[in-house]
Amino acid sequence: MSEIAYVSEVRVERLGGPLRAAYLPGEEEPIVYGMHGAIAEHYGMEPGGAPSHASTIDHVVGAALG
Repeated sequence: MSEIAYVSEVRVERLGGPLRAAYLPGEEEPIVYGMHGAIAEHYGMEPGGAPSHASTIDHVVGAALG
C-alpha cells in the first residue's frame, strides 16, 4: 500500500438554519454554505427567509468542472 499523500483538515460550523461556515485549507476566510433559489424552495424555505448562499452541491459541481 502506498503512503498517504494528503489529509484535508476541514472544520464546519453551523451558523443557524441552513447556513454553515467551512474552514478550508488554503483559504483565509471561511466559506459560507446555504441555500438559494430552487434548492431553498425544494426544502420549503420561504423566499428571503435566510440569506442566499451557494449550496454544497454548487461547490461540488464547480470542483468537478474545474
